[in-house]
Amino acid sequence: MQTKLMTAQDAIRTFVHDGDCIAFGGFSTNRRAYGLVREVIRQKKRDLTVESGSAGGDIDMLVGAGCVKVMNISYIANSGFTMVCRRFREAVEKGILPVEDYSLDVQTIAYHGAALGLPYMPVKNMLGSDLETVWGISEAERRKYPKLPAKKFVMADDPFSPGSKLCLVPTPKIDAALVHVQKASPDGTCRIEGARFQDEDIAIAAKHTIVSCEELVTDEEMHADPNANTLPGLCVDAVVYLPWGAHPSQCFGYYDYDPKAMLAYDKASRTQESFDAWLAENLGTDHDSYLQTVGEEHLKTLKVDPALGYVAGLKRK
Repeated sequence: MQTKLMTAQDAIRTFVHDGDCIAFGGFSTNRRAYGLVREVIRQKKRDLTVESGSAGGDIDMLVGAGCVKVMNISYIANSGFTMVCRRFREAVEKGILPVEDYSLDVQTIAYHGAALGLPYMPVKNMLGSDLETVWGISEAERRKYPKLPAKKFVMADDPFSPGSKLCLVPTPKIDAALVHVQKASPDGTCRIEGARFQDEDIAIAAKHTIVSCEELVTDEEMHADPNANTLPGLCVDAVVYLPWGAHPSQCFGYYDYDPKAMLAYDKASRTQESFDAWLAENLGTDHDSYLQTVGEEHLKTLKVDPALGYVAGLKRK
């Protein structure tokens, strides 16, 4: 069977292009595809439409690095360290970054609809709230962004319940999904341990899916226990072996999130100037050079206790 193994550099160069709609797996400080995101920044990808459920510092880095043109999100924070990511917040407050705001449940429902190949999903979740009446990006402004749907949603009568209303939410047209997993094999079969979030849906919905993994195992090993697998190889275009690829977020069963790195980023991201200096010092020329900057001894302190699933006594502030 043909191998899908690629380097991060080749995977991003091949499947992520300027102007693409990119969706990201993970949740805030949990299993975010930081290693792939750093490569997007190194390659200076521009004008991206970003889709992410509960986003974290990885997306904030993309904003600070000038990669993002417009966003659909429900939340963006390094929870417990920065309540609203700072490069994102400043860009929105200055009117530089157009953002559409959906509730977290509605956005993940839309991703599931995209995985099913549906043009929209009928929901009630936002009805009666400001998410229904206030649009972050107007219908007129949306014409400037070809990757955005023409409308945030359309209100419609429920054909099965007279007098009841539905909110028809458009599903995203994802060019590339970036997902970090615990295990993958050369044929693209992937295994996510712990919470899966929206990762399965965006991987299936995307035209191209890039997966980075903590462990690279044989196809035979993955196929021996198919019930434990999350994604089949048919919806994965590239497998990138990237241990610590979610750092500084956590990766269930492998390592905890890195409070030292999160706190340093919180401080550095307060201004564009300090962010730029931090990025120049910490981005690295590739993943290995990034890990050298973090330090092998420090990374060892983040490895989880297998019996607990986290690092006992980790100083989180």
